Amino acid sequence: MATTAPPKKPRATPVQSLERAVEATPALDALFPGRYLNITSFKRDGTGVATPVWFVSDGTRLFAFTDLHSAKIWRIRRNPQVLVASCWPWGQLRREPLPARAEVLTDTDDLERVRELLLARYKISYRVVMLFYRLGRRVRGKQTVADGAALAITVD
Repeated sequence: MATTAPPKKPRATPVQSLERAVEATPALDALFPGRYLNITSFKRDGTGVATPVWFVSDGTRLFAFTDLHSAKIWRIRRNPQVLVASCWPWGQLRREPLPARAEVLTDTDDLERVRELLLARYKISYRVVMLFYRLGRRVRGKQTVADGAALAITVD
């Protein structure tokens, strides 16, 4: 009588995120509930500038999409140390901010990955907001899509 071996238990594999293999942190989703993330970047004089953004997580890092030419990108390129906290759409913090390090991603593959994560999370809302964004740019005589950048945020 032939016996079959029990199925092997799947091994935990590291999560691949934009060319980085790191272990997933389930606590990351618990630290940042909700749909908005408040990112505080710092001016040259040390003054913090808080910006609420839509964000996604891949379990290891947080990602946000923004305009490549925004002041937020200039500040982060100069000083990648930021504070992040879950917030309401108008920017009011839901929790205490945590120190983090932000990286500006401009590679097309990275931007597409972040866009796909945003579409998966926000579905129709993201599409509607982007439609009005493009229409507004067209009315003002600008390109319909600005040069994009993604922020990859690693919580310390």
